[in-house]
Amino acid sequence: MKIGLIPEIATALLLARLRQTLIAAIGVTFSITMFVTLLSFMNGLNGLLDNMVLNRTPHIRLYSDIKPSENQPINLSKKYSGAYHFISSINPGSNRKELYNVGAIVQALKSDDRVLGWAPKVAAQVFYNIGPIEMTGVINGIDVISEQNLFYFEDYVVEGNAIDLQNIPNTIILGKTAAEKMLAKVGDNIQVTSGSGEQYTLKIVGFFQSGLAEIDKVQSYASLKTTQKILGKPNNYITDIQIKLHDMSMAPKVGKEYSSLFRCDAEDIQTANAQFETGSSVRNLISYAVGITLLIVSGFGIYNILNMMIYEKMDTIAILKATGFSGKDVKKIFITIALSIGLIGGFAGLIFGFLLSKIIDNIPFVTAALPTIDTYPIDYNPVFYIIATAFSLVTTYLAGWFPARKASKVDPVIIIRGK
Repeated sequence: MKIGLIPEIATALLLARLRQTLIAAIGVTFSITMFVTLLSFMNGLNGLLDNMVLNRTPHIRLYSDIKPSENQPINLSKKYSGAYHFISSINPGSNRKELYNVGAIVQALKSDDRVLGWAPKVAAQVFYNIGPIEMTGVINGIDVISEQNLFYFEDYVVEGNAIDLQNIPNTIILGKTAAEKMLAKVGDNIQVTSGSGEQYTLKIVGFFQSGLAEIDKVQSYASLKTTQKILGKPNNYITDIQIKLHDMSMAPKVGKEYSSLFRCDAEDIQTANAQFETGSSVRNLISYAVGITLLIVSGFGIYNILNMMIYEKMDTIAILKATGFSGKDVKKIFITIALSIGLIGGFAGLIFGFLLSKIIDNIPFVTAALPTIDTYPIDYNPVFYIIATAFSLVTTYLAGWFPARKASKVDPVIIIRGK
C-alpha cells in the first residue's frame, strides 16, 4: 500500500469531523499553554527567591562560635576517668569572637582554585539612639567592593550609594525598616552605642532593603574600619569570612576542611538553607504535576473523539480493509489523526504559552518584600517547551493508539454483511 495515501485518508477523516477535531486541538492547545506558562512562572518565582538567598548568602561562612568548653575539669581527673559525667549549668568558654590567623586563612583562600572569592566581615551589636529610646541593632562591617562583587550588595541599596561607605569615614547604611522607625533621611546623623557603652556619631549615606522586615529593622552596614573603631578593635579584627566557591555543591566538604585546618566553625549554604531548598523542590513538583495532569485530560478528550469517529466510520474502515488496506495501515491512519491533533494543538500551545508568559512578564509587581524586581518573574527556559512538545506527542499518541488498535481489528465482512 502506498504510504502517501495514509496522510490523505487521515486528512479526509479529520475534515469530515472538523468541529470535533478543532475541539480536541483546542484542548491540547489549552493544556500546552497552561503547562508552559505555569512552569515558566513557577520556575521564574523559584529563581527569584533562590537568588534572594544565594545572592546574600556565602557558600561557606567561617566564624568563631560561642560554646561551652569540651574539656571540663572533671575530665582531667584520673579518679573519674571511667565514669559517666553529668554536668549541668555549663557556661560558655572564654573563647574570642574574632577569627584566629586571619592572614593564614586569606593566604589559603588565595591559593585554593576551588574558591571564587571571599569577603571579610565584622559584626557589632549596638543600640541606635533615638532621643531617650534605644533600638537594638547590628552593624555589619564590610569591604564594600568584595561585598558587591560576591553578593550584589548595591542591588539592595534602595537609596543612596553603597560605595560612600568606603569613601566617607564614619558613615552607615541603615536597614529600611529601622530608618522608617527613626524617621531618618539620607544625610542625617545618628548616635549608636557600642556594647562597651561608647557612643559614636555616624552619617546616614543610604538605606538597605533585603525584603525581610525583621532583618531590616536591626541590620545596618558600615565599612570595616568604622565598625572596628566602634568596637575599639585593631585592623586585623575579623569575626566572619564569607566564601563563595566555583562549585556550590562542594561547600560541605570544603567547609569541613577549613574548619579542621583553621580550628574555627564553618557553616555551608546547604545546611543553612536546607528548608528553603525543600520548598523550591516541592513548588517545582507541584508545577509539573499540574501541567502533566492537564495534558492527560486533553489526551482523554482525543481518545473519546477517535472512539466516536471509529463507531461512525465503521463503513469507511470496512471499505478500506476490503480494498486492500491491512490492519496496520488502518492503525497508522488513526495514529496519524491523533498525532496531527497533537502537533497542531501543541504548536499553537507553545505560541500562546510564550505570549501569555510575555504578558505576565510585563505586569507590574511592586512589593516591599521584593525590592529588586518591578514585574512578575518568568523563566524562558527552552527545556519547558521541549518537555511540553514531548508530552503532547506522547499523550496524543497513546490517546490514538487504543482506538487505532480497535479499528485495525474490524472485520470488513461482518460490517458489509450487516449493511
